[in-house]
Amino acid sequence: MPQTPASTTASVPASGTDVTLRHGAYEAHIASVGASLRALTFDGRDLVVPFAADEVRPAFRGATLAPWPNRVVDGAYSFGGHSYELALSDIGRPNALHGLAVWLDFAVVDHTADAVTLAAVIVPQSGYPWRVRVETTYRLGADGLTQTVAATNESADAAPFGTGPHPYLVAGSAPLDGWTLTLPADRVLEVTDHQLAPIALAEVAGSDRFDWRAPRVLGDVEIDHAFTGLSRADGVATVRLVDPSGTGVEMVWDQACPWVQIHTADRPPLADGSPDPGHRAGLAVEPMTCAPDAFNADRYDYDAGLIVIPAGGSVSASWRIAAVGI
Repeated sequence: MPQTPASTTASVPASGTDVTLRHGAYEAHIASVGASLRALTFDGRDLVVPFAADEVRPAFRGATLAPWPNRVVDGAYSFGGHSYELALSDIGRPNALHGLAVWLDFAVVDHTADAVTLAAVIVPQSGYPWRVRVETTYRLGADGLTQTVAATNESADAAPFGTGPHPYLVAGSAPLDGWTLTLPADRVLEVTDHQLAPIALAEVAGSDRFDWRAPRVLGDVEIDHAFTGLSRADGVATVRLVDPSGTGVEMVWDQACPWVQIHTADRPPLADGSPDPGHRAGLAVEPMTCAPDAFNADRYDYDAGLIVIPAGGSVSASWRIAAVGI
C-alpha cells in the first residue's frame, strides 16, 4: 500500500507565525494573525495580558484594528452616496466590531532582533468595497514597544478608515481593583446600556466613574467607554497604571489618536458558573484615530474623527507601551 509522505511543512501555531523581539530588559512576541501583540514583558514582568502562541487569540486581545476600531452600530453605514452592511461580530450585540484585519494572517516583510514589519491587504467585499493595504511595524527600544500602523488605499475611490490597538495593560501582580489609573481626558462618550451605541459627549468633571485626570485607585468601577478631550504634554497623551507595589505600565500616543477606549475587562461567569479567566485580568487601553461608530459620523453633533483616505493615499498612527516604576 502506498504510504503518505510525511509533511515537510512546519506546524504553524494557532495564532500564526510567532515573532520574538528583544531589546535590553524588554521582550515582545508578535503573532501574525491580526498582527497581534501576544506578549510584552520587562525584566520578566508582564506589561500586557499574554496569550499562548498555539492558542486561538482570545477575542481581540492585542489585535491591530482596521479599517475601523471599536464598533459600527448595527453593522450599517453610508458612504459616498451608497449604503453598506457589515457582518455582525460583537457577541450578544448587533454591531460590527473592530474592523476586518483582526483575523487576517499578516505576512512578515522585515524582521530584525528588535523590530518586525507585517503587512496584509483588506480586499474589497460587500460591506467594505475598497482595497486597503495595512502595514504595521513593532519596534522595541529603551523607551518600550512602539507600534506604527500605515494604511494605503489601493482603490480607485476614497475609502473610510480608522485604526487602533487592543492591548490589555498589566500594572503588576495585584488585582486590577488595586491599580491606580491616570487618564488625562476631559470628556467621555455616553452610550446605551446594551448595544454601547453612542449617545452624546459629557464632561467627566464630578464623576467618580469617569474622572481619572488625577491618579485614583480603580476599585470595583466598571468602564467600557471612549474618552476624548485629551490633555497632552509635549504633544503626547499618557495613560498610566501603577500597582500597589510601585511597578506600572504606561501607554502614550500623539495627535493621530484623539480618542481612547478604556475597558475594565468585565466578563460574565462561564456556563458552569466558574469565573472567566479573563475577568478584570487587565485594563484595555485603546488609542483610536476615530470615535466609536465613526462610519456614521453624520449622526452625531461632535467630531467623530473619521479618516477618508483618497485613492492612492496613505495615513499612519502610532503608540507606545512602556514599563514604569523600574
